[in-house]
Amino acid sequence: MENAILKLRGMSCASCARSVEKAISSVSGVDECIVNFGAEQATIEYDPEKTDLQVIQNAVAEAGYSAYPLQQQSPLAEDDVEKRVRSQEIRVLTRKVAISGILSAVLVIGSIPMMTGLHIPLIPTWLHNPWLQLVVTSPILFWCGASFYVNAWKALKRRAATMDTLVALGTTTAYVYSLFPTFFPNWLTAQGLSPDVYYEAAAVIISLILLGRLLETRAKSQTGEAIRKLIGLQAKTARLIRRGREIDIPIEEVQVGDVLLVRPGEKISVDGQVVEGTSTVDEAMITGESVPIKKQPGDEVIGSTINKTGSFKFQATRVGKDTVLAQIVQLVQQAQGSKAPIQRLADQVTGWFVPVVIAIALLTFIIWFNVTGNLSLALITTVGVLIIACPCALGLATPTSVIVGTGKGAENGILIKSAESLELAHKIQTIVLDKTGTITQGKPTVTDFITVNGTANSHEMKLLQLAASVERYSEHPLADAVVRYAESQEVQLAAVKDLEAIAGSGVQGIVCDHLVQLGTQRWMEELSIPTQALQQDKERLEYLGKTAVWIAVDGQMQGLMGISDAIKPTSGQAVKALQKLGLEVVMLTGDNRRTAESIAREVGINRVFAEVRPDRKAAVIQSLQAERRGRGGERKRAGKDLQLFPVPPQSRSIVAMVGDGINDAPALAQADVGIAIGTGTDVAIAASDITLISGDLLSIVTAIQLSRATINNIRQNLFFAFIYNVAGIPIAAGILFPIFGWLLNPIVAGAAMAFSSVSVVTNALRLRNFRAKLIV
Repeated sequence: MENAILKLRGMSCASCARSVEKAISSVSGVDECIVNFGAEQATIEYDPEKTDLQVIQNAVAEAGYSAYPLQQQSPLAEDDVEKRVRSQEIRVLTRKVAISGILSAVLVIGSIPMMTGLHIPLIPTWLHNPWLQLVVTSPILFWCGASFYVNAWKALKRRAATMDTLVALGTTTAYVYSLFPTFFPNWLTAQGLSPDVYYEAAAVIISLILLGRLLETRAKSQTGEAIRKLIGLQAKTARLIRRGREIDIPIEEVQVGDVLLVRPGEKISVDGQVVEGTSTVDEAMITGESVPIKKQPGDEVIGSTINKTGSFKFQATRVGKDTVLAQIVQLVQQAQGSKAPIQRLADQVTGWFVPVVIAIALLTFIIWFNVTGNLSLALITTVGVLIIACPCALGLATPTSVIVGTGKGAENGILIKSAESLELAHKIQTIVLDKTGTITQGKPTVTDFITVNGTANSHEMKLLQLAASVERYSEHPLADAVVRYAESQEVQLAAVKDLEAIAGSGVQGIVCDHLVQLGTQRWMEELSIPTQALQQDKERLEYLGKTAVWIAVDGQMQGLMGISDAIKPTSGQAVKALQKLGLEVVMLTGDNRRTAESIAREVGINRVFAEVRPDRKAAVIQSLQAERRGRGGERKRAGKDLQLFPVPPQSRSIVAMVGDGINDAPALAQADVGIAIGTGTDVAIAASDITLISGDLLSIVTAIQLSRATINNIRQNLFFAFIYNVAGIPIAAGILFPIFGWLLNPIVAGAAMAFSSVSVVTNALRLRNFRAKLIV
């Protein structure tokens, strides 16, 4: 299966989005399609052996819309295209609004005597001549408002109904009715009917809806501001070193393996590895790290970050769509194109909304005409119902908030992969933190090296050579600490045979004809290797919060290493803040219990799962999910032995897992919300729902606060949209007329409909002012 994002054109409401979704989903080979009306894009998963993007684009075209694939290779070029299209759309709408507004003003002024029943000398009688109003109204409807009728006709051919259908029906009804008094005034008078015309209603409705669409388009263009900021970070040129010469080339022409030069104050063009020179680099725009990072040969650099002090050469390792920035942009685009579960209600409503409104409008006409016999009153109420009942606000309520929320997350170094993850984050009850690399720095250091003969010295480096030689091939952070310690002691590493890593236990191999085994005490006991000789040293190390690594050679205990991993400066503050947000914070680690509990006490965590092997971490997450809270808030546990039992999804706890290593990937995938530390492994990041680029645990607090703010914003939007329609349709139908004598003028209905969408988008834009609250 392959994934693609299509940019869509021509949609005017949520009903259009559903039509496009159905059209794409009907293509053979398309497995999943999500159309986001607010983002104007479709996220598609399809089988390339059965279909291709051109076939899908043709299906969209047949449905009456247009689509083109986003250029993932060049986000900057894509943004330029989007800017040009949006600017052109705004220019056309501005021109149409200006022309229709001026002409509508003439019609309204000329219709004041008819609407008020008063003779106003300042208004010349020729201004409300029906023939003049017909001439003035026609270009408003059939040029300024042409898109409404074209789209309504396309929808009719598909046997569908959209917002354009309602606008076309309402304005056409008013226009066609007005033709009779214009052409046959005497016949209407003879029938006892008033020869009044309603050209101004049709014209003003079109003008107001166009004004609302213009304001909505401008507002929607602001929702993507965050992603445009990210794209704007990208360098446009690179300085290539070729045959000893410096050549400036476009960023698109850089290839993997090219050697590039960066001078002080310049942007690093692509991702790469320093090969010559030293400097400090400001990575704040990508990682959120405020302090410039020192770079020297062998260090990785990220494209679009800013070189500060010195110049250096680096070799390009990732270019185009593979750079960190391009992947961030792609992740944000995917998230903005996804649907939140809370949107399902709005989707269900919009599916039958327009047909129901048309039915209500017909019923309104029949009732009013039968009760009053007044064709004009029946017409006014019918047009009012058709115009005021627009599903646009419902369609925009969720996606606009999601677009702004995920963009705001990216600005804060938080990559949210989907709208579902964004929504689910606000429901988290329990958050599980891995220890190494999450709570701690993830850069363990050997602080103690003890042998059965006492503290190791220069004459006993043979044991260190054996141990480091085996650990050299392990990817565990503790193994890296052992190797670095051996290098600092200038120990030469030896060849290893029959290397084997035992998950959650240790590693073993043959070095210089000796079987060398390094790992946990539990593993040594399973191997029947006695550990009593170093037991006191082990307890002392663990009391100090250090991890004890046992070393056995040829089945005999030979030594012990104490490895310390410093706690991140903000970990304690983050734990406290999470607890104040009402979350239970849990530590989950494969380290021994005494060390784990020592670290937990230091950061304020009360509940610890220690000595958990990687293959059991997912089971711990399941156990925590199986817990649920009673009415008094007490926790009901699944049992200390972690035996699982089925629990209804609606009653179980929502659990988040935060980790950075390969061994955390199953737990991240099992959790309701997997949160990966961006400084960790690619596997962990791929398995997660949210990625914290900086690795700072305070970003979790920001992510949860952002999720809560976004969901509150969506709820406000949905409330406004539903209340607007629930209240607006009955009022337009004349339900208040028997009580207060009120009838809703179709012009007022048009204004209300136009500005309902604007109010929803404007409310969503308030999220741009989101700031994480520091909880102390």
